[in-house]
Amino acid sequence: MTTVQPIAERASVQPAVGAEAAAPPPSAGRKVALLRVLGPGHVWALGVGIVLVGEFMGWNFAIGKGGAVAALAACWLAGILYTCVAMIDSEITSTVAAAGGQYAQAKHIIGPLAAFNVGLYLVMAYTMLEVSNAIVAGDLIEAFAQSLGLEGAIDKRAFMVLTVVALAFLNYRGVLATLTLNLVITAAAFAAIVVLFVATQPWAPGTVLKHEALLGGLPYGALGILAAMHFGLWFYLGIEGTTQAAEEVRSPARALPLGTMTGMMTLLIAATLTWYVCSGLMPWEYLGQAVTPLYDAARLTGSRWLELFLFLGTLFATVASANGCINDASRAWFAMGRDRYMPVWFGAVHPTYRTPYRAVVFFVPIAILFAVSTPLDQTITFSILSGLLGYTLMALSIVLFRRKWPLGSIQRGYVHPLHPLPAALLLVLCVVTYLAVFLGYGTQLLAMMAFYIAASAWFVLHRYKYVRRGEQFTMPWPKPRGY
Repeated sequence: MTTVQPIAERASVQPAVGAEAAAPPPSAGRKVALLRVLGPGHVWALGVGIVLVGEFMGWNFAIGKGGAVAALAACWLAGILYTCVAMIDSEITSTVAAAGGQYAQAKHIIGPLAAFNVGLYLVMAYTMLEVSNAIVAGDLIEAFAQSLGLEGAIDKRAFMVLTVVALAFLNYRGVLATLTLNLVITAAAFAAIVVLFVATQPWAPGTVLKHEALLGGLPYGALGILAAMHFGLWFYLGIEGTTQAAEEVRSPARALPLGTMTGMMTLLIAATLTWYVCSGLMPWEYLGQAVTPLYDAARLTGSRWLELFLFLGTLFATVASANGCINDASRAWFAMGRDRYMPVWFGAVHPTYRTPYRAVVFFVPIAILFAVSTPLDQTITFSILSGLLGYTLMALSIVLFRRKWPLGSIQRGYVHPLHPLPAALLLVLCVVTYLAVFLGYGTQLLAMMAFYIAASAWFVLHRYKYVRRGEQFTMPWPKPRGY
C-alpha cells in the first residue's frame, strides 16, 4: 500500500503539466506536490462557477428586505465592494502564489492569529455556500417534478446528499477534470441568463416585462437599501475563490489577475441582467421569498423550452458552485494542516491524483448535516458573514503589504491602481454591510462572532505551540520582523 505524506512547504520539483491520472507515482521518500495544470480559463470557471448560482437564487432575498429598487442599488454597491476585493486579491495572490489564498496572504503579511481566522472564514464561507447549493438543487428538482405532475414522488434530501457526495468524489479524483467541468457548465449557465434576457424582449418594454407596474419604488424607504445590502453580496460572494488555485495554475502572475478580473466583469453583467428580468416578471412581494427566481421567471413566460433551459441552467449553476466550493474549502483546510494550524494529517496529497483528498472527504458529512437540517436563508447568512470578515482583513492586508514591501522592492504579477482608495472603500462598504446584517439577523451575527472568538482562543491556548512560524514564510522576500 502506498503511503501518503504531507506536502512540503516548497516543492523542489514541479510535476509536468498533464492529466492527474497520468501523473507518475512518487518514488519512496519523495514529497508529493499539487499539480500545476490550470490556466486563466480554469481560474475564471472557478470564480464565476462558485458565484453564478447567486444569480439563480439567494440574491432575491434583498428584494424582500427593501423592494426591487433597493435590491438594484445593493447589487451595484456590492459590485463596487467585490471589484475592490478582486483588485486587491489579484495583486497579493499573483505575488503570494500559494494554496489557501487569503489564508496564505494573512500568514505572510499579518501573522498567525489573523491567518488562522482567515482560513476559518474561508472554510466556513465555502462550506455554507456548498450547503446552500445542495439545498437549492434539491428544491429545484422537487419543483420540476411537481411541474411534471410527480408531486410527492421525489425526496429532495436524497438529491442534496447525492450532490455533495458526487462532487466530493470528483474533487477527490483531480483538479483538472473538476475545473474543466466547471468551465463547461458555468458557460452554459451564463448562456441561460442571456437567453432568458433576450426571450423577454427587453427592447419592447411592456410586452413581456412589466417594470412600470411591478417595481413598486422603495416600500421601506432609504433604510431598505441598507437592509438589502445583506443579500446584495450574494450576487458576487465567492469570486475571491480564484485565489485558492494559486498553487495549481501554470502561471500565477498572469492567470490569477486575468481570471479574477474577467470573472468579476462577467458577474456584473449577469447580476444586472438577472435583476432586470426577474423584477419585470414578478411582484416584489413574491420575488423576495422565491427559492429559484430565474427558473420561476422562465415558467412565467409560458415557454416550455425556456422553462427546461432555465431548469438546466439553474442546476448547472448549483453544481458548478458546489463543485468550486468543495475545491476551495479543501485547499484552505489543506493549507492550514500543512502549516500545523490544524492537525498535520489534513496536509496530505494523494499520491496518484495529487489532490488534498483528506480535506475533501472531511467536509462531506458536515455539509450533508447542514443541508438536511438548516434553512436556506440561514446558510446564506453564515456564508456571507464569514466572507465579510475575510474582506475586512483583506483591506488591512493590502495596506500592510504595500508598507512592508513597497512597489519596486519585490516582483509583482499585478499592481492594482488608486491605492489606498480600494482598501478604504472596501472597509466602508464592509461596515455598512455588517450594519445591514445586524438589522435582520442580529442574533446570528452575534452568535457567529462568539464562535470565531472561541475558535481564536482555542488556537492561541492550544494550537499555536505547534505552528512553526519561521518555516511558514515561503516567499523569497526580506522577512518582516517576527519571522
